[in-house]
Amino acid sequence: MFSDFDVHPDVVAALAEVGITRTFAIQELTLPLALAGHDLIGQARTGTGKTLGFGVPMLQRVVPPAEGGDGVPQALVVVPTRELCVQVARDLAAAGSKRGIRVQAIYGGRAYEPQVQSLQGGVEIVVGTPGRLLDLAQQGHLVLGKVKVLVLDEADEMLDLGFLPDIERVLTMVPEKRQTMLFSATMPGPIVNLARQFMTQPTHIRAHGNDEGSTVPQTTQFIYRAHNLDKPELLSRVLQARDRGLVMVFCRTKRTAQKVADELVDRGFAAAAVHGDLGQGAREQALRAFRSGKVDVLVATDVAARGIDVTGVSHVVNYQCPEDEKTYVHRIGRTGRAGHTGVAVTLVDWDDIPRWQLINKALNLDFAEPPETYSTSPWVYTDLDVPETAKGRLPRSQRTREGLEAEALEDLGETGKRHRPAERSGGQSGGRGDSHGPSGGRDGGEQSSGGAKSRPRRRTRSGGKAGDGASATTAASAPAAGGDGEGSSKPRRRRRRGGANRGGGSESAA
Repeated sequence: MFSDFDVHPDVVAALAEVGITRTFAIQELTLPLALAGHDLIGQARTGTGKTLGFGVPMLQRVVPPAEGGDGVPQALVVVPTRELCVQVARDLAAAGSKRGIRVQAIYGGRAYEPQVQSLQGGVEIVVGTPGRLLDLAQQGHLVLGKVKVLVLDEADEMLDLGFLPDIERVLTMVPEKRQTMLFSATMPGPIVNLARQFMTQPTHIRAHGNDEGSTVPQTTQFIYRAHNLDKPELLSRVLQARDRGLVMVFCRTKRTAQKVADELVDRGFAAAAVHGDLGQGAREQALRAFRSGKVDVLVATDVAARGIDVTGVSHVVNYQCPEDEKTYVHRIGRTGRAGHTGVAVTLVDWDDIPRWQLINKALNLDFAEPPETYSTSPWVYTDLDVPETAKGRLPRSQRTREGLEAEALEDLGETGKRHRPAERSGGQSGGRGDSHGPSGGRDGGEQSSGGAKSRPRRRTRSGGKAGDGASATTAASAPAAGGDGEGSSKPRRRRRRGGANRGGGSESAA
C-alpha cells in the first residue's frame, strides 16, 4: 500500500480516488530509495507501474504554490514520444491534484503559445520531448536552473544514438546537484554504463529478478509464419475472436500502418491509425477514440509501442515482425498490463524468419520454427477462439462502434503547416491564365475583370511593334473582350482561331 510508505497523505488520497491503492513490486523497491533522494535505475516488465515508481517521489519533493513554490519548474521528466508525454503528464497531474501541483506537457506538433503561457503562469513539473524542451529553453521560456529531480522515462530509448545529443544538452541546463532516475522495461548493458556517467552512485533495481527483456507471463503468445498477401484475411479473422476487447496492431512502416487501417475500415472494422505522417491533432484524435471505445482497433507504428497504457487492450497483433527483441517486448507489453491477461499474435513473413529467430533466441522463447499459417488454417480458429463462420469482413450486425468520425478533431494550432489563401489565388488565376494565349482569352470573356485586365496588358506588350504582330494581338484581344472590337473584321477573327490551332495552316485553308 502507498500509505505504508512515507508518502504525503494528499498524494495517497488522490491515487485512491482513481482506484490505485496497492503498490507493484517495482514501486515497493524504488520508493524507499527514491523518497530518500538517491539516484536509481529502475527496470521492470511493461505494465507494472513504473510511472508512479518515479512519480510519487517526485510529487513528494516538489513544493506547490500553497507551500511557497515560486512557479519555476522543480522536476523534469523527459520521454521519447508525444503520446507518452501526454499520458505521463495526465497521470502525474491526477496524482498531484490534491496538493495543487501543476504539471505541464511540452511537446512538438502543436502551437507554442499555450505552452509558453502555462510556463509563464508557473508550473512545478514539466513532462516533455527533447526537441520542444530545448526550443523553449533556448528561447528563455523554460527555466531549468531549479530542477531538483530529473527522470528519463524509457531510458534505453532516450540514451540511444538518436536522442543522446539532445539529452546531453538538457543535462547541461539542469543543476549538477540533483536526483536522477532512469526507468524502462529493457536496459541493455551499454546503456546502463552510459547512464552511470551522469548519475551519482545509482542503484540498479530490477523487479522480479528477470533477465533483460523478459515478457509478461500473463500474455499468451502465438507466432505464425504468414504470407504477406494473406495477412489482411488472417488479421480479419483474428479480430473476430470471441470476447476480445481493444486491439493494437503494430507495423514497421508508416505507409503499411495507414494501408492496413484503411483496409480494415473497408472490411467493416472500426479502426484508426497512429503514425508519424499524421498531424498531431489526428494522432491524438485516434488515441482518444481508441481509449473511449469509438474505435476498437488501433493500427500503429512503434511510436505507440512505448509506454502507452490503454485499459482494456486484450490483443496485440504484430502485423510485421519487430526489428529486435526490445521492440517485441514493448509492443506486446501493451496488453497483459497491471495483472490482467492478454494475447499477442505475431505474423512473420518468410523474409523475416532469420530476424524472428534472433528475437526468439534473445528472449529464450520456444517459437524458433513458426508454423506456416493461412487464413483458412484450422489452428487459427482453435488457438484464438475464432468462430468457424468468421470470414474476411465483419458482419453488419456486429458493426456497433461509432468510428473515428465520432471523435472531434481538436485544433492544436499545429506547427509546420502552410495555409495557402485560396481566395487570393483564385482572384489572380484569371490574370495569370490570360497570359497563356487563347485559353486565357476565353477565361477573360467569362470574367469581365479578367478581360479588362488582359486588354491593356496585351496592348502594352505589342505597343512597340508594327505590322502583322500588332494586328494579330489586337485581333486576339478583341474576342477576349467578348465583342468584335473597333476595326475588327472576319479575316482577323479567322486568324485568331488559326492561332489557337498552332500555325497558319487553317488560315490558308480558310
